[in-house]
Amino acid sequence: MKNYDVVVIGAGTGGQTAAHDLASKGLSVAVADQSDRPGGICALAGCQAKKYFYEVTEIMARSRHLAKKGVAEPPRADWGAVQAHKRQFTDGVPERARQQLKAAGITFFQEPAVFTDDATLRIGDRPVQARYYVIATGARPMDLPFAGNQYLTTSDMFLDLAQLPERLVFVGGGFISFEFAHFAARLGGPATAITVLEAAERPLGPFDAEMVELLCKASAEEGITIRTGVRIASVEQVGPEFTVHLASKETITADMVIHGAGRAPRIEGLNLEAAGIKSSRRGIEVDAFMRTTNPRVFAVGDCAATIQLARVADAEAHTAAAAISNELDAAGSSLPIDYTATPFLLFTYPQYGMVGRTEADLKAAGIQYYKSHDRNLGFPTYRRVGMKHAAYKLLVDNTNRLLGAHILSDNAAGIINAIHLAVENDIPADALYRQHIMSPYPSRESDLLYMLAPFVE
Repeated sequence: MKNYDVVVIGAGTGGQTAAHDLASKGLSVAVADQSDRPGGICALAGCQAKKYFYEVTEIMARSRHLAKKGVAEPPRADWGAVQAHKRQFTDGVPERARQQLKAAGITFFQEPAVFTDDATLRIGDRPVQARYYVIATGARPMDLPFAGNQYLTTSDMFLDLAQLPERLVFVGGGFISFEFAHFAARLGGPATAITVLEAAERPLGPFDAEMVELLCKASAEEGITIRTGVRIASVEQVGPEFTVHLASKETITADMVIHGAGRAPRIEGLNLEAAGIKSSRRGIEVDAFMRTTNPRVFAVGDCAATIQLARVADAEAHTAAAAISNELDAAGSSLPIDYTATPFLLFTYPQYGMVGRTEADLKAAGIQYYKSHDRNLGFPTYRRVGMKHAAYKLLVDNTNRLLGAHILSDNAAGIINAIHLAVENDIPADALYRQHIMSPYPSRESDLLYMLAPFVE
C-alpha cells in the first residue's frame, strides 16, 4: 500500500493551492482527479474563461453608452473570435496543471478516488493511505426538478459555444444567468432575444434589493427580459428548438435553454459515510479550520458547505494546509478562516460589487446602522461614460465601522476591494476617507470620497 503525508482529492484551484502549500513544507503529497481535463472549473469554464467574454462585453457596452459622445461608430462583436482567444488560454490549462504538480514533486493520479474506510482511499484500483486528506472536488450544476432538464446547456458548455444562438432562456436568476445574459446581450446580434426565469419574487436573492432593482433596469435596457415568480413545468425539444412550459400554461420558444440555477457540491461517489464525514445538500460540514467530522480529513472549495467562490476556495486551501502543517511539525501556526470581509462581484455591466451585510439583514437582526447612499449617480466620472444606473450604499455601525457596502459601477471591483480591505483591517469609515484623499483623481476609486463624506465629522 502506498503512503503519503497528504492526499488531495481534486485538482481545481482549491486542490492545487493546498497541494502546493503542503509540498512546499517538504511533505509527501499526492493529488487524485478523475477528469481528463484537470485544472478546475475556475480556469477552464468559470472565473478565468468567462473574463474573455466580459472584456469584450465591457468594450461593447461602453461604446454604446458613448455613441454620439465621441464614438461615431460602435464596434461589431465576434463571438467566435472571442471563443478562439479564450481557448488559447484554456486549452493549455490541463497540461500546465500536470506540469506544475510534477515540478513541485507532487504525485498526480488521473483516476477516481473513493474512501473505503476512515483512513484509506482507493485511487483507481490501488489502496492508498495518508496521514491527512483534503477533499477539493468542486461543484456541478444542481439537479433541477422538472421534466426535460437534460436538454439544458450547462455554464461550461455555454462558454464553449462556437456560435451564439439568437433566442436564449436562462433558468434561474443568479450569478451565472445575469453574467451570461449580459455577455449575450452585448456580443449577440440585433435579433438576440434573452429571457431570465426566476422562481423567487426577485432575482439575486442574497444581494441588496435596491441595487438589484437598478441592475434589472440596466439589464432591461440592453434587451434582457427578467421574469420572476415563475415556475417551469417542463422543457421539450421539438426539432432544433426548445419549448419551455411554465406552470401558468404559458410557453417560451428558444434556440437554447441554459442552466443558471446554481451549483451543488460534487461529493457523490466519494463514499463519505465510510470515512465518517458528515455532509448535507450544501456540502461537506467543516469547522473554521476546514476540518470535517473526520479529524484526518479536510474539505475546501465548492464541495464544502461554505461560500462558492474561487478565491474563497484558495483562502480555505491555505487555511487547511496551515492547520495540517502545524499538526505535522508542531512548529507552525494556523488561524481560522473568517468570511466576514468576503467580497462578491457580478461581472455584468454595470458591475455589482458587495461586501458585508445587506440593509435587510441588519434590519432583520435588529442591528442599528447608518447609511450613505445614492442612485443614478451624476458624478462626472459616470457622466463621461454615459452610465445612468451607477449607485452605491454604505452601511456603518455607531462606531463608524463598515457593516456592508454595495456598489453598482463600471469599476465596482476596484471600489469594493478598497472597502473590503477596510473591513479586513478594521478601518472605520472616517479613517478610510482620510486615507483615500490622495487616491488618483478623478477616478471611480476617488468617488469613494463622496460616498464616505457623510460619515466624516
